[in-house]
Amino acid sequence: MEELRFRQIHMDFHTSEKIMDVGAAFDAEEFADTLDKARVNSVTCFSRCHHGMLYYDSVRFPELVHPGLVNNNLLIQQIDACHKRGIKVPVYTTVQWDYYSGMNHPDWVCLNEDGSLKDFCQNDKSAKVYDAGFYRTLCVNSPYRQFLKDQILDVFEVLTAERIDGLFLDIVNPVDCSCRHCVEKMEAEGYRPDKKEDRMLFARKTMQDFKEDISAYIRSLKEDVTIFYNAGHINAVSVDARDAYTHWELESLPSGQWGYSHFMNTARFARTTGMDYLAHTGKFHTEWGDFHSFKNREALEYECFRMLAYNSKCLIGDQLDPDGKISGAVYDLIGSVYREVEKKEPWCQKAKALTEIAVFTSECLKEHTGPGGSVPREVNGACTMLDELGYQLDIVDDRSEFNGYKVLILPDSILCDSKLAEKIKSFIANGGKVIASYKSGLSDDETDFAIDELGVHYLGESPYSPDFIMPNEQIGKSLPQTEHVMYDKGAQVEAAGAAVLADTYIPYFNRTWEHFCSHRHTPSSHKKGYPAIVQTDSCIYMMHPVFTTYYKKHPKWCKEIVKDILELVLPNPLLKHNGPTSLLSAVNIQADKKRYVLHGLHYIPVKVSEELFTIEDIIPLYDIHYSVNLPEKIKSVRLVPEGSELEFSCMDGRIEFIVPEIKGHCMIEFQY
Repeated sequence: MEELRFRQIHMDFHTSEKIMDVGAAFDAEEFADTLDKARVNSVTCFSRCHHGMLYYDSVRFPELVHPGLVNNNLLIQQIDACHKRGIKVPVYTTVQWDYYSGMNHPDWVCLNEDGSLKDFCQNDKSAKVYDAGFYRTLCVNSPYRQFLKDQILDVFEVLTAERIDGLFLDIVNPVDCSCRHCVEKMEAEGYRPDKKEDRMLFARKTMQDFKEDISAYIRSLKEDVTIFYNAGHINAVSVDARDAYTHWELESLPSGQWGYSHFMNTARFARTTGMDYLAHTGKFHTEWGDFHSFKNREALEYECFRMLAYNSKCLIGDQLDPDGKISGAVYDLIGSVYREVEKKEPWCQKAKALTEIAVFTSECLKEHTGPGGSVPREVNGACTMLDELGYQLDIVDDRSEFNGYKVLILPDSILCDSKLAEKIKSFIANGGKVIASYKSGLSDDETDFAIDELGVHYLGESPYSPDFIMPNEQIGKSLPQTEHVMYDKGAQVEAAGAAVLADTYIPYFNRTWEHFCSHRHTPSSHKKGYPAIVQTDSCIYMMHPVFTTYYKKHPKWCKEIVKDILELVLPNPLLKHNGPTSLLSAVNIQADKKRYVLHGLHYIPVKVSEELFTIEDIIPLYDIHYSVNLPEKIKSVRLVPEGSELEFSCMDGRIEFIVPEIKGHCMIEFQY
């Protein structure tokens, strides 16, 4: 199957059945020409929307064709006009949200344990009869599954297989469901329906079985077709059924619920699986369904160029107006960015990330079995910290191969069963270094550490919180040599063969109704308490949940402490620069072209409104000094696609050079 295309659109068309004259202003040639002029080379178009309406001349379900649709060949005309211009058209269908089916087949709707209908967008609360929205969640263990297969077959029969480049199946999540279909299956398979943990394990298994079943069915209709199941996030639940997918799509609209950190961190996991992938942002000021809004061009640039830096293809979400007329203004905006993406593509094709640190995510652990999901906050905190320091990293889980990395970080909450503990010990035995914090490395029953190499015994939770860390000449060496508060409760440990690198100091007392001091927390008593950071030959352990704290409160002293720890375990990192913490850098390799490509991005998302971050200005950087540790002998260093040569030198095995200006995004090519 060919590589995914770089410049894609997801053309939403969730259109109320109460709107008439749907598609009345649609012009197939105008539609495809507008996309082509904006340099779009793939667009996802709708067969069936969340309202449950169809946008083609259905044979099997004529009653579901949108009652206001004036052109029953809308989807076919979209596909044919785009195919004439070489634009691919994956076909969209909804899965768990379908207003018509939910209203007309309540026996197909998932049930909460109290018997109420499940509303996915209300945090699994019951669906209210008079709530606006199509979020009643359909159960794929009900007869609805057969309806879905029949609707997919209908698409293939009406459109013909030749027209179908791929299928995008939306809203596919494990759901805590207590409908009779699920209860019967749970009992037959040995699960306890009255136990939430069992229901969620069953839900995860259900979703794996469902995807494998539907993909096998689709491939029986056409083998060479792309297939993706969208859950708003790519994690271990997705990888359970990876063979059911042809690629990943990372739904991540930064001005929506995902925020600006989500894309990078889900990409860092997705790219370790070896699957081709693309990322979603939107032309919307906020997110899906925000009609007649426009994202600032600077923000859209950053979001797309960042996708390129992280080895992703680009997709911009739009929504076609009910009358079917495509917006010229929207595609002026999109085209202004996609023309730049097109120029940059040659340095992004088949590029792979060059990384040296692996951050372990807890998403693979059994408590993370629920719907949707996002990157855990301690992983977000660790990645933010490492980004600000310029380190190159991936996110891994228990199925990943560790031995390609120099450092493995276990942030805050990584409990280890015997299998994971042995895998980490093997990594250490092969020369890898481990940084662990708080409860990471504990056995899954939390009695003691499962990794002896950490050099500590677990005594329980810290008796004081907050307590304080005392910097010294080795750890926190840039900080004032006085106590620094650690806001979140840590784990008390004793060193067992490990050297103490830094100590914890304790407060006079914990803050309670019996004794408290000032507004927040009690100050230090200036008395040493217990080890804060310890080191063995292969590991460094920190007793505090520093990465969660950094995510929540962003104290710079936590980053300075981790920076010093990283310098101990990784003294010669892949990349260094003298830019600000807002400079994002990513190193890739194009092995087939014998070159490395360094991306530098300097866009600063700001939150000047109550609801969301955005970008309105590009603030250039000047004379940024980079130092890169590359294994090959480098022949040339130049800015691309401009082609400007940069002077460089080799010092102690490192390539040293200066980029005169970074205005938003730059790419530096190293030919070897």
